[in-house]
Amino acid sequence: MSTIYNAATDMIDRHLAEGRAAKAAFIDATGTLTYGGLAENCNRMANMLGAFGIGREARIALLLHDTRDFPVAFWGAIKAGVVPVALNTLLTTEQYAYILADSRAKAVLVSAPLLPVIEPILGQLPFLTHVFVAGGAAPPFALDLAAELGAQQAAFTAADTSPDETAFWLYSSGSTGMPKGVRHVHTSLMATARLYGQAVLGIREDDVGFSAAKLFFAYGLGNGMSFPLAAGATTILLAERPTPEIVFRTLQQHQPTIFYGVPTLYAAMLAHPDAGPELSLPRLRVCVSAGEALPAEVGEAWKRRFAVDILDGVGSTEMLHIYVSNRIGDIKYGSTGKPVEGYRVRLVDDDGGDVAPGEVGEMLVAGPSAAEGYWNQREKSRRTFEGEWLRTGDKYVCDADGCYTYQGRTDDMFKVSGIWVSPFEVESALVAHPAVLEAAVVPKEDGDGLLKPRAVVVLKPGASQEGLVPALQDHVKAKAGPWKYPRWIEFTDTLPKTATGKIQRFKLRET
Repeated sequence: MSTIYNAATDMIDRHLAEGRAAKAAFIDATGTLTYGGLAENCNRMANMLGAFGIGREARIALLLHDTRDFPVAFWGAIKAGVVPVALNTLLTTEQYAYILADSRAKAVLVSAPLLPVIEPILGQLPFLTHVFVAGGAAPPFALDLAAELGAQQAAFTAADTSPDETAFWLYSSGSTGMPKGVRHVHTSLMATARLYGQAVLGIREDDVGFSAAKLFFAYGLGNGMSFPLAAGATTILLAERPTPEIVFRTLQQHQPTIFYGVPTLYAAMLAHPDAGPELSLPRLRVCVSAGEALPAEVGEAWKRRFAVDILDGVGSTEMLHIYVSNRIGDIKYGSTGKPVEGYRVRLVDDDGGDVAPGEVGEMLVAGPSAAEGYWNQREKSRRTFEGEWLRTGDKYVCDADGCYTYQGRTDDMFKVSGIWVSPFEVESALVAHPAVLEAAVVPKEDGDGLLKPRAVVVLKPGASQEGLVPALQDHVKAKAGPWKYPRWIEFTDTLPKTATGKIQRFKLRET
């Protein structure tokens, strides 16, 4: 491999030479950004950073909704050798204070509606020198991003970055503490695009993709940027929160060929009135799910309703995207599928030895998109990145067909009567009941100090709680096994989740 590789050249500039300058790259509520317009604006972005003294290897924070500003900022920074740090748009002021200080970002690019969340802390960040506001008026202490970009030249020579140079950061979801800065190199983006986007999804130039998972999320970053850009495809961007109503509206308006969601959204969409028989999505050829394991009942119900399969897979911020997945024409609902070509997977016991076939073990994965490590977190890096292997924290079992089935997070698993119980298996059994929309299962001590399953359940609209507890218990006994049924069942309107849709079971354990 050459000693010089800039991901922006591969993902953006290549399309001009291949004749796609007039093709739509991104479509948002304000209009269309062509590949030619994207390349020009990325160059303006790179020039703007230089004009404000933000040089190679410096970090800039992107607190941006999913609009055309995001790809311009992200790829323009990478082209200049500046490191964009994509931030979750749903955090608190305190969490932003931590991340901006931790990353030592020299500038923050912020969507106008999000500015009030960070404004109280801007004077407390000694490394931060500039604030650029996108999509709205900039106050006196900030700069108007559109105006500043417009003042720059539309030509720029890409920085001569190396393949192994840090290109961008993502912050982990921080479901059990403050987020960790995950550092990825220039080649990781194209690796995921080729190994998953092209080899598994078969994404093509004529595809139109829509990801409900946002660009700040590793899953959404691949779905909405690296996969379509690698193929010369088109992406629909949604700035709003992806409620079932808004997602259905977007699907109907733009008729994408690929849709990317998370299990909780698929379940909520199936239960929503807008999913009626009048809804038609004739161009949709494949759907993708990640973030949490997809219950078999949800995948099968989606296939019955829309005649399109959902490919369930597992990935992580540290590996950038999906490394075990179902395939088109080879789907086993309830299973996460098989390793993506280019990635290797092991299941190990608590001592690090490989488990026997059919036994539960922690999943370790190795592949070309692994991060360099965590920023300023050496001990956590050493515990997670073991040479070429990444310790995922997910418990899996592999069947005779080579398919991997999720059992739970390492710290979510517990034993009942000496036998391991998978919270996900019990949750899947509960979700299979026609009254249940979502469920979370955690351990609870009984009167003898022994652990037993406790379930917290969200019902579908119109479902009654009357007589439901014993019915659900019997349902789980029949579906998952008599010792796995939840001894306690509580009903709630919502489950605690991260911004990326993962259930925060630790919060339920604390209650």
